[in-house]
Amino acid sequence: MNELPQDAGLIAVLLERFEKQRLPRAQSLKEKVDGGELLDEYDLAFLEEVLADSNRIKPLVDRHPEYQELVSRAIHLYKEITDKAMENEKSG
Repeated sequence: MNELPQDAGLIAVLLERFEKQRLPRAQSLKEKVDGGELLDEYDLAFLEEVLADSNRIKPLVDRHPEYQELVSRAIHLYKEITDKAMENEKSG
């Protein structure tokens, strides 16, 4: 493992942010789109931020493969949200 000294602290912060902020918001958005609602500009900004962050943390996840499944599952959740949101846009 090619771990950098700051990795442990950064991973702790990212996991806490995911658990307390990002995952609850994603679950809320999933419920929203599953209910047929459209995403608003704040929802879209959140998803854009998540996408940008996922690109920035890729090197960190590459160094720590033990987190790849978690990241993969989170990305899948965001994809489900965006796919359903696009479906709602087309049918709305």
